[in-house]
Amino acid sequence: MPAVLRARYEKGALRLLSDAGLREGEEVEVIIVRRSFKGFRERLSRHRYTVERDVVEEYVSERR
Repeated sequence: MPAVLRARYEKGALRLLSDAGLREGEEVEVIIVRRSFKGFRERLSRHRYTVERDVVEEYVSERR
C-alpha cells in the first residue's frame, strides 16, 4: 500500500520522522520529492487577483 512519509537526510542516511509500519528486512522503493519554499513568495506574487465580491464569505453563507 502506498504511503507518504516525511524523512530527514542526516549523516548520509534518510531518517524517517514517523513509523513506516514495515517488517524487519522488508525492501521498498523510495521516490525523493524535495520540499522547499525558496522563491515561493516571489512566484506567488505573480498570481494576485482582485475580485469584486468576497467569495469565501459567499461560500460560508451558502453552507449555513
